[in-house]
Amino acid sequence: MSSSSVSTSAHASAPHPLAPYGWDAVWEAEFAPYADRGLVPGRVVRVDRGQCDMVTADGPVRADTSFVTPHDPLRVICTGDWGAVETDGTPRYVRAYLPRRTAFVRSTSSNRSEGQILAANVDHAVIAVSLAVEPDLGRIERFLALAWESGAQPLVVLTKADLVPDPVGLAHLVQDVGTAAPGVPVVPVSAVGGEGLDVLSAVVAGGTSVLLGISGAGKSTLANALLGEDVMAVRATREVDGKGRHTTTTRNLLLMPGGGVLIDTPGLRGVGMWDAGTGVGQVFPEIEELAEGCRFHDCAHRAEPGCAVLAAIEDGALPERRLESYRKLLRENQRIVAKTDARLRTEILKDWKRISAEGRAALQAKRGRLR
Repeated sequence: MSSSSVSTSAHASAPHPLAPYGWDAVWEAEFAPYADRGLVPGRVVRVDRGQCDMVTADGPVRADTSFVTPHDPLRVICTGDWGAVETDGTPRYVRAYLPRRTAFVRSTSSNRSEGQILAANVDHAVIAVSLAVEPDLGRIERFLALAWESGAQPLVVLTKADLVPDPVGLAHLVQDVGTAAPGVPVVPVSAVGGEGLDVLSAVVAGGTSVLLGISGAGKSTLANALLGEDVMAVRATREVDGKGRHTTTTRNLLLMPGGGVLIDTPGLRGVGMWDAGTGVGQVFPEIEELAEGCRFHDCAHRAEPGCAVLAAIEDGALPERRLESYRKLLRENQRIVAKTDARLRTEILKDWKRISAEGRAALQAKRGRLR
């Protein structure tokens, strides 16, 4: 074999520079039309006021996102997106982004029927829950519903496990959280002592993970422990209630030394539902299964005769807290869906009125010319 053949073979087998960030053959095939236009792929590592930082095969670039920032908040470019960016120019522009495989979406904290996308193209949703205070099972179920709906695989990480030195007590906490997270791994982790970090590192190495949780959950400390260095700022947590101040102010995509990438997010004050009916069902599979045995197919599980769900509560097979949480998330989700539908109907009506007005104006103009 000639030296040129060996060189060509070695070049063909070399991994793509963006492979550590999740680039694969499927992304490359989807990007082909943009490559024909002279654009290059890059992954969004941070978004800030109409611009974004991206990593490309030639290194980091800062690009303008005005071409891909529509009025729909669910279609704005987001951390984790794969974008098609110009090779030169000042400023560079992101001309498009590839269709998302997954997207973690919540409703905004406002009263408007709008969603907010927190991270795109995520394989694992890591939900951080601090053991500095009693875990809020209802909040965990809320996070899980959105995680399942996103298309990512959820994982619950109980941070600050070193604050619970009693192994039996820690095991009980893991069990309690496990009842709110059926089918989801629950891993106690200590960034101080290192317990559980090997398990979490193995999960993160398997693709793209997003780290979610409220302020004070220990996300930045956990990210630093996984990175092996203090990259994310950390502030002390109040002892009185276990809450902390926001240390991460933007969503950042970080390359992990052991493989994979991690998207760290700011602490979330509110986690509103956003069209997550399927996700809710996955968080409460036992209730959905019991409901199949109810006498009436539209049973509300309140006072109907022959309700299998209420029967399970009476005999102790189903905790009443689970049913109340299930009802709460379903009600909230139904409200946001109804608001969204109403908004869409209003927008359609506005378009119809505009088209009708334009048609009448054109008809009147035509009649004026015929006179």
